[in-house]
Amino acid sequence: MGASFEEKSVWIQLVGMTLGLGAYFFVAGRMLLSGVTAMPAYAAVFMVATALMVVFLVAGHLVAALASRPEGRDERDRLIEWKSESGSSWILAVGVLGAVTGMCFSVSIVWIANALLVSLFLSEIAGYVLRLAYYRRGM
Repeated sequence: MGASFEEKSVWIQLVGMTLGLGAYFFVAGRMLLSGVTAMPAYAAVFMVATALMVVFLVAGHLVAALASRPEGRDERDRLIEWKSESGSSWILAVGVLGAVTGMCFSVSIVWIANALLVSLFLSEIAGYVLRLAYYRRGM
């Protein structure tokens, strides 16, 4: 049995987010190490990475929809999404607490913003990986 449209969608989102935000973090990391502290510079890079990610996601979902007709979400899909979000949300919580701690110690806003983005990114990636594991394992 082939992958459902929902599972294909998760793969598309995982690859798209990894490529788009992975590229952002590569560029942002180099900027941070070079001493760039102006937020507008990071915002511009983030907007470009986000736009490229959206283009990839739209194209990927269009191809997936043309290749196999979306059958609609069922109770299993909702349960898988809930369990994966439940299992990955702690990463975001730890990142937010770390960023708040950084603010208490007057860490630069550029570092705080990127720490928040990293925690959101890692939480989403973990959620996608868990969803794929639940689809493959069966639920």
